Amino acid sequence: MTLLESILAYNKDFVGNKEFENYTTSKKPDKKAVLFTCMDTRLQDLGTKALGFNNGDLKVVKNAGAIITHPYGSTIKSLLVGIYALGAEEIIIMAHKDCGMGCLDVSTVKDAMKERGVTEETFKIIEHSGVDVDSFLQGFKDAEENVRRNIDMVYNHPLFDKSVPIHGLVIDPHTGELDLIQDGYELAAQNK
Repeated sequence: MTLLESILAYNKDFVGNKEFENYTTSKKPDKKAVLFTCMDTRLQDLGTKALGFNNGDLKVVKNAGAIITHPYGSTIKSLLVGIYALGAEEIIIMAHKDCGMGCLDVSTVKDAMKERGVTEETFKIIEHSGVDVDSFLQGFKDAEENVRRNIDMVYNHPLFDKSVPIHGLVIDPHTGELDLIQDGYELAAQNK
């Protein structure tokens, strides 16, 4: 059985047994917060449970490394929609220790792409289009600095309401222990 076949078979039973009823919630986050974090599998449940959140409590936005790469990209858009359309009143930006994006070897990733059929010519076309592929794939050196850089990008965005607290955290993916990087209430208080 393929993964997709397994998913569809499970889903049929899930719906047939009305297991979805355990997850019924509204579109808007009950705790009025948006969490932006990494897609690391260790954070799938730990990333919300270690913060005391349950299903329906907050909106969750994820990507590789919890890195905001562009001020007008999908991550910023998701955070803005969370605030302005979905009733969130706080943002939590959370990176984690032992993140794969903190030690990502870009050349290894590019080699893997080539093994799967991406040609050197494709890389040259992308570079000629003005995109530095190495920079595009690059991670970060320090999780705390990544959180600070993300907070700065959101806080200084022209569409962002600076009275909204942006909290910065780094979580240990083995224990769930949190390190506070930025108390968002202090930052928001500067604009009241």
